[in-house]
Amino acid sequence: QVQFAESGGGLVQAGGSLNLSCVISGDTFNIYRMGWYRQRPGQLRDSVAQISSAGIPNYADSVRGRFTISRDIAKNTIYLQMNNLQPEDTAVYYCTADLRTTIGTYWGQGTQVTVSS
Repeated sequence: QVQFAESGGGLVQAGGSLNLSCVISGDTFNIYRMGWYRQRPGQLRDSVAQISSAGIPNYADSVRGRFTISRDIAKNTIYLQMNNLQPEDTAVYYCTADLRTTIGTYWGQGTQVTVSS
């Protein structure tokens, strides 16, 4: 199992930036993919960005070019740098991890991002 400590959410005006952080602990050796999902009001959760154990990123079309996912292996931390935020980016953002030894995705508790127009 893994545990998450997310931070960096908050309120920002349209066009602004935020940087989310997620420290992952536990069975980090078996993680093969980490990432961020979000749940916008009234909608299902969807993927924002993922990064593989090889460091290969993948982005949703809606955020490509504005958001950047990165990781610090030594600190077991992943980041989501979000630039040019728009009101439609308002959501709860969740840190996630997938393990080689377990079926299913592990989820953090989420951090709220609110973008005002």
